[in-house]
Amino acid sequence: MLTRLELRIPPVALVFLFAALMWVVSIYSTFTFALPWRSALAALVGIAGSAIMLSGVLSFRRAKTTVNPLTPEAATTMVTSGIYRFTRNPMYLGFLLVLTGWAIYLSNLPAFALLPLFVWYLNRFQIVPEERVLGVKFPQTFTAYTTSVRRWI
Repeated sequence: MLTRLELRIPPVALVFLFAALMWVVSIYSTFTFALPWRSALAALVGIAGSAIMLSGVLSFRRAKTTVNPLTPEAATTMVTSGIYRFTRNPMYLGFLLVLTGWAIYLSNLPAFALLPLFVWYLNRFQIVPEERVLGVKFPQTFTAYTTSVRRWI
């Protein structure tokens, strides 16, 4: 049974929402700091996140299963190869790294402080419901997978 907020907000929309919140708090906050090479470091972290995200999407495409995070019940197979050998949620990990790159670029402490809230929200309202569905749909495979691969990294 899903609660009201579970699987409701597309994770991509959540990334844009958090990026906007980070930008707004950085405008109104005085807790900015000088970060040498911030643009290069932000780009490096953002590109790494995008590559991890893309790797997850491509693994799903190769397996011919749904990429839509709002309908985990439409999954036709458990993907446990490729990037999924290292993280159960490469797309979400990629989103977090992109937002981390944005926080680095903003060089603002409150912007960084929003990152744990992003992780908490994704865990509670996206990942846990997805895992519930996968546990029912692929009970043995999913249980074995969760014992050998961590949720994030």
